[in-house]
Amino acid sequence: MKISEKHYPYILVAACLLLFFPHLDVLYANIMEARNFNTAREMLEHNNWVLTTMNGEARYEKPPLPTWLAALSAALFGITKLWALRLPSAIISTVLVLFSFSFSRKRLQLSAKQSLYASLILATSFYILFSGRNGTWDIFAHAFMLGGIYYLFQFFSSTDQKYRNAALAGLFIGLSFMSKGPVSHFALLLPFLIAYIWVFKLHSYKTRIAPFTLMILTALGLSSWWALAIYFGDSDTATAIADKEATAWANRNTRPFYYYWSFFTQSGIWTIPAFVSLLYPYLKTRVANLKAYRFSLIWTLAAVVLLSCIPEKKSRYLLPVLIPLALNISFYIEYLVRRFPALSDKRETIPVYFYFSIITIAAVLAAPAALFLFADQLEGSLWFWYASLQISSLFIAIIIVKSLQQKRIERAFFAVVIFACAIVSFAFPLVELSYTNEDYEQIAPKVADLLHEEKPLYLFENSSPELIWDLGQRVPVLKTRDGLQLPEQASFYLIVEEERTQEVEELLADYALQRVHCYDGNITTKADRNYKSRRIGCLYLVKKIDQ
Repeated sequence: MKISEKHYPYILVAACLLLFFPHLDVLYANIMEARNFNTAREMLEHNNWVLTTMNGEARYEKPPLPTWLAALSAALFGITKLWALRLPSAIISTVLVLFSFSFSRKRLQLSAKQSLYASLILATSFYILFSGRNGTWDIFAHAFMLGGIYYLFQFFSSTDQKYRNAALAGLFIGLSFMSKGPVSHFALLLPFLIAYIWVFKLHSYKTRIAPFTLMILTALGLSSWWALAIYFGDSDTATAIADKEATAWANRNTRPFYYYWSFFTQSGIWTIPAFVSLLYPYLKTRVANLKAYRFSLIWTLAAVVLLSCIPEKKSRYLLPVLIPLALNISFYIEYLVRRFPALSDKRETIPVYFYFSIITIAAVLAAPAALFLFADQLEGSLWFWYASLQISSLFIAIIIVKSLQQKRIERAFFAVVIFACAIVSFAFPLVELSYTNEDYEQIAPKVADLLHEEKPLYLFENSSPELIWDLGQRVPVLKTRDGLQLPEQASFYLIVEEERTQEVEELLADYALQRVHCYDGNITTKADRNYKSRRIGCLYLVKKIDQ
């Protein structure tokens, strides 16, 4: 059955609903999310919408737009609901995918089918999928920036509606800055400009000076107002935080220049097609639109090179690279769909069969692997999810095998996309079976009881965002940026990260520390790599020693 082009956006929305929205509360909050969620909670409970805080201490490291959205969602659905805090990320990821489709179709003038391929590849790429289900800042910055690029491309290439395109480009570029500062400007916008000027050139710029000025002013206005607000509202703290962040970029998580050379693996299930799509000598005579392919390739490689110049490197920083990379992969997929039935050269066909064979094996083994790992724990509704995973993955494997036999690459491609949707929809609930820490205990109820009884309670330091999130509410801090400030009370309760108890005992040498209880906030066992000792909060009764 042939689907009309006008229905492609609905296909993308349906895919996003299956990829980004189901089971948003399964994974526990990581350290980056905890920072965001703590700040959102204090926006709602203490009205700190501009001078943002985390447990009462200034939190100016990131602009507040994603946190505002998380706070608004939490206000509607509940601050304790993780799915509510992550919902804005899922929504903006869907917007990102739709912008990708429109950019490919309307700006690059690619076929509707290839635009659909590119957007589905983007939605199912590993770090896009991860960030789209994660309550942090990155996905917002890059989604807004792609919106800015969408209108900027039209501003550069057409004389129609110059002021409209310039204003909208400035708006989205400014919103990107309000999401994570200049990160996306450097990692996505600058590589785009390099690729655009290289491939398409700039023409008749004199007639665009006034609207370009409007774009710059719009972007600057949105980008600067919050920074100015915190500078004039709390200049000393803002300056100290800015200096700390600048130092971190140069000295923290430093990696060699070539650290990102395996960037194509971050596309996850598209790793092999991603690698092939980068082989310009091979594809330059095979793609349907060479100019657009050169543009996407240069955009991708320019982003990788620029990111490689920054001393601080993490795999997740490659997220913006996946946006042009998905577009680049679509040229290879479009070629295979169009020409694979006629291909006879084994150098071309073997990588295709190898790739889809790996996906088929993964589909066949997905459910048996889950059964092997969790057979003793499956019960109740979990059997439904397991059975759904088993049936869908086998069905997908059969489709891929038959598609390869008939050399119908497009059908095999869509089967891979459906497999990704099935993993999220049916396998994610099974992740909870790995939460087997028998020592897990929430600290929030004890904190609530002590504060309700008006007992003096303090947190030693705001060093563990996850522990602060687990506290459930704001708790006064002893050690701040201004140093150690001991309370006037002769005795008080103190919450300390377990790994820092010795440090605290040395600092409070004039006090007797009696351990009441340690609350392990980890839901995974100590054998799991995600187990964090900083999430263990030990409650002490602290009494001043009589001299």
